[in-house]
Amino acid sequence: MRLLIVEDDPHIAELLRDGLGEEGYECDHAASADQGAELAWLFPYGLLILDVMLPEGIDAGYVLGRTLREGGLTTPILYLTARGTVEDRVEGLEAGGDDYLLKPFAFKELRARVRALLRRAGGNAQNTLPLPGGWVMDLGGRELYRAGVRADLTRREFGLLELLALNSTRAFGRDDIIDRLWSGETGVEPKVIDVYVSTIRRKTEDRLIETLRGVGYRLGRGD
Repeated sequence: MRLLIVEDDPHIAELLRDGLGEEGYECDHAASADQGAELAWLFPYGLLILDVMLPEGIDAGYVLGRTLREGGLTTPILYLTARGTVEDRVEGLEAGGDDYLLKPFAFKELRARVRALLRRAGGNAQNTLPLPGGWVMDLGGRELYRAGVRADLTRREFGLLELLALNSTRAFGRDDIIDRLWSGETGVEPKVIDVYVSTIRRKTEDRLIETLRGVGYRLGRGD
């Protein structure tokens, strides 16, 4: 299950990613509401964990939640914030939140709330995406297969193909891909994307990714 954490405190974000990662969740991180909005529409997350006070303003998390709901996003939202008055909680729930947890928090309680929200959602992110050439992406199980045979992709390889598959009409440059798949990390060389593309092609024995000279990559036709 893939989760999105929108949190501008790098220490808390790292704590959440590490702790939830140990529970088997794959976590993406956005340090601002704007970045969080972009990622929330880009990937089929199982759950969004939103801070309230973000670089865009003291109510930016509420604004983000409300905007996502107005746009039709049904992904569960857990607000994780230091703002704990009754009025704050009510505003969070009215802004699209499904649950509300105060900082500082006990990780045991956070894990329980995450599990409860995912159960309540009934596997909202468990879906499949057909690709050219007869390939199918299981977005919930994080698997790629064709005719019952699974392609053994790593997490990064799957994430790269997923990015292109969910935006099949768009081409992504190397830096753009790095910004999305290595969010918050530094020192990632653009040439590493070429290596991942070559590896995906080798593992699938197919050209699922098309190279556009001078532009970048997009989903191919699978032939």
